[in-house]
Amino acid sequence: MGKFDGISFYGHEDEELQKEYKRLFCNMTQEEKQLLIKDLCGRLPYGVKYQDRIEGGVHILTLGTISHYERFIPYLRPMSSMTEEEEFHYKHLDLLNYSNDGFEMPNFRSIDWLLAHHFDFRGLIEKGLALEASEEMYKDIHTDLI
Repeated sequence: MGKFDGISFYGHEDEELQKEYKRLFCNMTQEEKQLLIKDLCGRLPYGVKYQDRIEGGVHILTLGTISHYERFIPYLRPMSSMTEEEEFHYKHLDLLNYSNDGFEMPNFRSIDWLLAHHFDFRGLIEKGLALEASEEMYKDIHTDLI
């Protein structure tokens, strides 16, 4: 008996859907799973869109759906798609903060900005863990969230 036998995935009793889920889930390395969940969790507040690997369709990631992350292929923007205006804004973020004891620490505002604008700074598109977003997909970005 395999480790997935007898398990119903996402309430689906359909044997073909379960086979497809097992194939996708088992083909992901542990490193890929960790990278994907880390990236998706950071994007939760920003309405990242994803395609469901099994059922298809474009959806918006929510706290209620994150537990099924291995089914998701997020739509992200390549870093090369950054506009001049976005590049100007990004370059003018304070990239370093100094703690009281004088140590340099990263300013997480820059990471939040990249997440909020759906940029693929972790290389997920190249690794096959994300799809390239169309230019129109994130026209409704709410930059007031960062």
